[in-house]
Amino acid sequence: MAHEKLSPRQKMIGMMYLVLTAMLALNVSKEAVEAFRKVDNGLTLTIKNYSLKNDVIYHEFDRAAAENPTKAGKYKALAYQVKERADEAYNFIQGLKIEIIKKTEKDPETPAVNGNEVIIDKVERHIDDTNVPSEILIGANENGKANDLKALLAEYRQFLITTLDGKNPTAEEALKKSLSTEDGINRDGVKERWENLNFQTLPLVAVICILSEYQVNVRNGETEVLNYLYSQIDASSFKFTKLDAIVIPISSNYVTLGSDYEAQVFISATDSTQFPEYTVGDTKLQRDESGRGIYRIRATSTGPKKWGGIIALKAPDGSIKNYHFESSYFVGEPNVIVSPTAMNVMYAGIPNPIDVSVPGISPDKIHVKIVNGAFTTEKVKNSKGEYFKGSWAVKPNAVGQDVQVIVTADINGKPVQYAPYPFRVKSIPTPVAVFGGKSTGSISRADALVQQGVFAIMPDFDFELNYTVTGFTLFYTDKGMDIEESCASSNLTPKQKQALNGLTRGKNLMIKDIKAIGPDGRTRDLNAIVLKIN
Repeated sequence: MAHEKLSPRQKMIGMMYLVLTAMLALNVSKEAVEAFRKVDNGLTLTIKNYSLKNDVIYHEFDRAAAENPTKAGKYKALAYQVKERADEAYNFIQGLKIEIIKKTEKDPETPAVNGNEVIIDKVERHIDDTNVPSEILIGANENGKANDLKALLAEYRQFLITTLDGKNPTAEEALKKSLSTEDGINRDGVKERWENLNFQTLPLVAVICILSEYQVNVRNGETEVLNYLYSQIDASSFKFTKLDAIVIPISSNYVTLGSDYEAQVFISATDSTQFPEYTVGDTKLQRDESGRGIYRIRATSTGPKKWGGIIALKAPDGSIKNYHFESSYFVGEPNVIVSPTAMNVMYAGIPNPIDVSVPGISPDKIHVKIVNGAFTTEKVKNSKGEYFKGSWAVKPNAVGQDVQVIVTADINGKPVQYAPYPFRVKSIPTPVAVFGGKSTGSISRADALVQQGVFAIMPDFDFELNYTVTGFTLFYTDKGMDIEESCASSNLTPKQKQALNGLTRGKNLMIKDIKAIGPDGRTRDLNAIVLKIN
């Protein structure tokens, strides 16, 4: 993991901090003091941003542990240990800042301190005082509270490095540098204690700024280690959304005596840098060039046949994961075969591809009759735009009544009719309406403004079907007023685009009354789209 990158603004603050420290060392006038106020305000904003970012990460730990306590619970516990130590270091420094300001201002009710918050702009009378900060932090006999701060930062730094467990050297080096408490050489070339180098005889505004810088480093170190711990939740897991052992027959689950049964065996998600090992019984299967195992056995008897084995795959942490699989096929006497290429049902109003064959019979000697449907030779595409393998296509007439495929073959000059093959008939499903590729969740304002319209998609349907949106209404609430704009096509109208321009972050955008017409000629009412603008 790389060290937390600083924004240009944060880099500018750091540069100003170094320049101003040098200017103060030269006893430059109040312009430097006022500039230090601005630097501290910038550091305070950076601290708040880190805190917000870390809160999001803690929320992700809570979610991951709720979904999988076994895998994420350990890392959530470590993350909250980091939070406890980071809060301890941050709050100790904050307490020093409050103590220095109250004692310097000689006012326990100073407006520069609001609860646990320090407001540097409200330090009025003693912003350039050099006595009280040194008195508190250095002390008369160098026994001031900077000693305690040094010990606390050293313990915190070592705790973070130990938590990284030697697995992120780049982050370790960054922590050693940002949370360093080593003694150094002063501008006179003399070795000096860390406490004196950082705090002795500096004005209040500079001391507060230095302490704020250490608070930034505390929160930054917290972020570094939290990101590392979160990455470890899945360190030994495969980087796939799903892992299943898959068996796919190359030809069919139904074979006849004297023919071959052939199947592909593979993991549904694979790593291109390694291939699994496939074992059936005591035999290791051969693999094709794509890494899939090929199982082949001659059918020598009729009836159901079961087989299975193990797929072994090396995990990212080096361990071997075994996936057991089972499958079966049936060996029968030669007979007619009718199989739907895409699915075990047919959909009304559209062509459904089928393959019809009789083993040992030429295709030109096979005749097909359809009950409750029309017979065509139309080629049909799947959802990827590829043509299904199929000799014919069937277009059912009505839903609720089975389609029957009746096959007759010319065998030795005589027509032989086989038993009808029934298929259930369903209506084609209603599509999902999307705006910017989404139907729920959130969308950035920038993405929303570049959209051209609303579209209908079929995310889980095997066929390539096109639905056309014929109208929708854009709706949102602004300043207590409901705003609606409708159109009669899939494209946004100028008024709707103008309405989108008025959206602000945090508002909800609803697109309702969406209608679309499908390839079967039916108009459908689609789901409403509700998106939060961010």
